[in-house]
Amino acid sequence: MIQWYPGHMAQTKRNMDADMALIDMIIEVIDARIPRASRNPDLEIYTKKKCHLLLLNKVDLADAGETQTWVQYYRRLGYIPVAINAARKQGLKEMQAAISSASQPMLEKLRSRGRLPRAVRAMVVGIPNCGKSTVINALAPSASAKTGNKPGVTKGRQWVKTNAGIELLDTPGMLWPKFASEDVAFKLAVCGSISDAVFPVYEVACELAKRLANLVPQVLLDRYKLKELPPFPEEILIEIAKNRGMLGAGGKIREDDAAMVLLQEFRSGKLGRISLESPRSPEAEAEGEKK
Repeated sequence: MIQWYPGHMAQTKRNMDADMALIDMIIEVIDARIPRASRNPDLEIYTKKKCHLLLLNKVDLADAGETQTWVQYYRRLGYIPVAINAARKQGLKEMQAAISSASQPMLEKLRSRGRLPRAVRAMVVGIPNCGKSTVINALAPSASAKTGNKPGVTKGRQWVKTNAGIELLDTPGMLWPKFASEDVAFKLAVCGSISDAVFPVYEVACELAKRLANLVPQVLLDRYKLKELPPFPEEILIEIAKNRGMLGAGGKIREDDAAMVLLQEFRSGKLGRISLESPRSPEAEAEGEKK
């Protein structure tokens, strides 16, 4: 078990406990490249109590076919899933329609009590760097929530009003105290949900190179102008460094630089749309059985 739990995330959880009475629904943002690994299991106690919308964000970076399969998978499990690219405001109409539909029972309840309808109050939750603040800014009339391409940008809670009759509570990204496996930790690290200062970049890049060699070998060959794929990931990084001219004093190969380049180009989508998880995996099947 890998343990990693910054203090501010414990405070975030305490704040969520207090805020539950204020909200009508939870909007959980996950990374479309790793829909299973990017779901915080500690959030389940909250999502069971409230109407729950599941946003698969960053679809522009994930394999389109796999994303649609994940949407169907989560729909079968009883979730309300919507695939979006918040940065480009793609999928917002579908998201707003889902929020409107999901909030109707709450609004009908208010009417039945003789109260006037009010804005739907939703808490936006998710792991660091999944795009929560980008989702909020896509709905808000002007940029209201801080965004960034590294984890930990949002430090405190803030309410944001939108033009769609929704009030959104932005929360800091929250991981969980113990990662159940090295696989989950790797996926979070490679997608930038965990700071590069926590896990060795070189080791993460080696694991990424190994998986890409199995998933999309031609992408590596074409992107880095490789004649063939070496059998070991460390050798792949060496070849990338050579072909990109990453040489230090005395012709020393800068493998660490190649590692960072591979990670950055995966995270930015320069390697194409790649999903690291499939709903057909044993882990996803186990999740379905548990649900």
